[in-house]
Amino acid sequence: MASHSPYEWKNPTVAWIDRRLPIFSMARADLVDYPTPKNLNYWWNFGSLAGIVLVIMIATGIFLAMQYTPHASLAFESVERIMRDVNYGWLMRYLHMNGASMFFIVVYIHIFRGLYYGSYKAPREILWIIGVFILLAMMATGFMGYVLPWGQMSFWGATVITNLFSAFPLVGSDIVTWLWGGFSVDNPTLNRFFALHYLLPFILFGLVFVHLWALHTVKSNNPLGIDVKGPQDTLPFTPYYTAKDMFGLGVFLIFYLFFVFFQPNFFGEPDNFIKANPLVTPAHIVPEWYFLPFYAILRAITFDLFWGLVPAKLLGVLAMFAAVLILALLPWLDRSPVRSARFRPIFKWVFWLFLANCLLLGYVGARPPEGINVYLGQAATAVYFLFFLVVLPLLSFIERPRPLPTSISTAVTPAGVGVSARGVAE
Repeated sequence: MASHSPYEWKNPTVAWIDRRLPIFSMARADLVDYPTPKNLNYWWNFGSLAGIVLVIMIATGIFLAMQYTPHASLAFESVERIMRDVNYGWLMRYLHMNGASMFFIVVYIHIFRGLYYGSYKAPREILWIIGVFILLAMMATGFMGYVLPWGQMSFWGATVITNLFSAFPLVGSDIVTWLWGGFSVDNPTLNRFFALHYLLPFILFGLVFVHLWALHTVKSNNPLGIDVKGPQDTLPFTPYYTAKDMFGLGVFLIFYLFFVFFQPNFFGEPDNFIKANPLVTPAHIVPEWYFLPFYAILRAITFDLFWGLVPAKLLGVLAMFAAVLILALLPWLDRSPVRSARFRPIFKWVFWLFLANCLLLGYVGARPPEGINVYLGQAATAVYFLFFLVVLPLLSFIERPRPLPTSISTAVTPAGVGVSARGVAE
């Protein structure tokens, strides 16, 4: 039996298709008529920007894969051939190479926006956790992609990072051997990483689809962090937020394409323009900039536990993974009844201090692990975990939030009257 669309389509072809496969009705419901809180600001642009960058990365990656040769003897030269001999190969590579940095920039801003406005709180816990899995998939994809040019930093970065798995007792060495495809980083490693780097973006795309599904189920959060009270609090997504997203996209593309055309190697490492040489170790091995905070956490652990039973290397690896996975526990670590930091006077300052601490971790991760950098990294790592495990739970009890508006509509009018945050929670 044909389904009945809630919309009356004037075009007979569209109507015929929609009665049998309601793709046009779904698109209209989710992209046009979707009720969106009327007070969303430009910080809400970064979710859609992340989706656009993902599409750019997949499209340019497919074209690059047509010309790339995943072989240890030919990979570096094939990248040079793409840059010099393939028509617009330089453009595809620079879009892809700088697109990775753009992807992480917009996603990190998206995460910190969610943290500031409490987008991880009920009923959006699953939405937030899916976002954490997206971040993990991005990291895995970015790391494997960084190995493919087969320069010095690619080779030695792969050697150092994959070696970390050897810290796990019993299975660690077997995991490293499987990742390498042998007993050192070589041609089998490159083939594995190329295959996984090509596959993971499509898994990432699936996770993004589920993320959007969850978003449209629980609806968007907003800067006030209060629930929509009725139609007076919302606007249809199109044309209002479509226009806003298009403006944000225009500004973002100016920023993105500036690096593509004028500073294409700004985010790169000079050593990666030298072909991989297993006999020559770079003076300072560093990952891409978007991994630096986690790299600093890894290096901050310089001590053993329980008289050497738990070595520093294992502790560092666990701390590095925990730094990402702890984000998934945010809905339960922060029990404050108020979402938005606008109404949480202590949390607002704590948030900015946490952001500054993350930037400090990134700086330390880029520096050699010596002298004061070691102590800075250890202090910043301690602050990072204290924020989640001590500060947030404590604020849930001691902080007195400011009064919340009664609704989104009243918040933008002079007559808006607030009620107590704790009263709303009750």
